[in-house]
Amino acid sequence: MIGRIVLLDDIKSRPAAALVVDGQLVDLAIDPEGDAPLPGAIYRAVADRPMKGQGGLFVKLPEGSGFLRQTAGIAPGQRLLVQITGPAEAGKAYPVTTRLLFKSRYAIVTPGAPGLNISRRIKDEAARAELEALAAAGMAGAPEDLGLILRSACLGAEDDEIAEDITAMRDLAQAVLADTEGGPELLVEGAGAHETAWRDWADPAPDEVIEGGFADNGIAEMIDALLTPRVGLGEGHMMIEPTRALIAVDVNTGNDTSPAAALKVNIAAAREVPRQLRLRGLGGQVVIDFAPMPKKERAILDQVIRAAFKSESEVNLAGWTTLGLFEMTRKRDRLPLAALLA
Repeated sequence: MIGRIVLLDDIKSRPAAALVVDGQLVDLAIDPEGDAPLPGAIYRAVADRPMKGQGGLFVKLPEGSGFLRQTAGIAPGQRLLVQITGPAEAGKAYPVTTRLLFKSRYAIVTPGAPGLNISRRIKDEAARAELEALAAAGMAGAPEDLGLILRSACLGAEDDEIAEDITAMRDLAQAVLADTEGGPELLVEGAGAHETAWRDWADPAPDEVIEGGFADNGIAEMIDALLTPRVGLGEGHMMIEPTRALIAVDVNTGNDTSPAAALKVNIAAAREVPRQLRLRGLGGQVVIDFAPMPKKERAILDQVIRAAFKSESEVNLAGWTTLGLFEMTRKRDRLPLAALLA
């Protein structure tokens, strides 16, 4: 498959989507099983008990609970509007925030963050001017505390499509923000796998969208490869193994143990780790044991690592330990693939 291809299908009777670029699986979305909330779902919740020593509090959701870190001015029993920000392990509270975002393919409405903003990825001044006019028209008459961001997918889109998205998100935001009376309730469903594909994989625009194409395009085999610890790196390989405490990554050169071979496989591993963590749904603390190499070559590897993770959100590259391990953290932004397919 040459080009940027989005494939929409089902896995175990659940919606799934895959993004493939020039034959390589780049991103994957699979809906969770049962009634688990989807990413971005918005609830009316009730503040519950604070968690002493952790700087947060629990909130009551229609089913289960959420954990909120922003607690200033919030009292137990208070009605809140919260949004799911990530998955939760079985039996644990869902991470939530009171900083709501109403997202569509072209627009994001931001309550409490006023202003009209255009994606920085749109450089053309004429295009920015046209989008600014659309933004101003679309938000005319909206409450002053509602902000708007026009996404980079707007570039090349029809004006009426952008305007419809702005209106839909503005109206939805106003309706939800006014709905604060009553008990815990789901107000806005989150984005499922297929909606995520249309909304978040639109920039750049895909060359092709294929429905029901997993079996015919090798997606099942690509997913199977993600369920094994071993990742090939030319003549070397790395092993990615989740534990209860952290994600352990071990890089090996194979039969060639020369310094040149070590640097080569370490660079390949550094470039591949972000994709593997994203597709496998792994987050938290990550410790990488690179193949042995001279300490003076760490500077080269540092540059490669930082470039590889540049486009990844909410990653902290802590650096090298005294034992020569590389430590980092990555936000848990989805359920582990192995758990989704168990």
